[in-house]
This record gives sequence, C-alpha cells and structure tokens, in this order.
Amino acid sequence: MPAPLTLDGFRADLAEFLYQRPDEVDLEDSPLLAGLDSLRIVTLIERWRETGVEVNFVELAECTSFTQWWHLLSTRQPRQARQEGADRAGA
Repeated sequence: MPAPLTLDGFRADLAEFLYQRPDEVDLEDSPLLAGLDSLRIVTLIERWRETGVEVNFVELAECTSFTQWWHLLSTRQPRQARQEGADRAGA
C-alpha cells in the first residue's frame, strides 16, 4: 500500500509547483491566483492518486483555497490511512 498523503507532503507538492519552500505555501491562497494552471493541477492529481486519494479536476476547481483542497483530499484518504492518522493523533 502506498504511503498516505500527509499535510506536510501536500505542502511540499504545492511548493514544488509554486516554486516556493513548503513553509511559504499559504493554505488560504486561491490555487489559481497562486499560479497553478490546469496542467500543474492535473499533475498534482495524478501524484495524489498514487497515494490512494481519488479526486478529480472538477472537484478541486470548485475549491477556492488550498485549505479546501486539503480538506477534500484528507477525507478521500483510503480508510486504513485515515485510521493510522487518527491513531497517531491520539498517541
């Protein structure tokens, strides 16, 4: 099973395409206003699908911030990955 997508991994993926450091990514930014075009978004979707997250372009396009993206992606994590994340949070 592939490693689950984490918030740190999400930030790192965004930073790569925004030419920033992960700590510079403002999750309240609009993806389109931040500089992501449709090709980069599709590339990110494919990367995230490799972690088991099923999401499509239209779903992301309806979101107005990276925070909304993360909320959508985190709820789409495979069940086992969500459970492992909950176990780590409770430890």
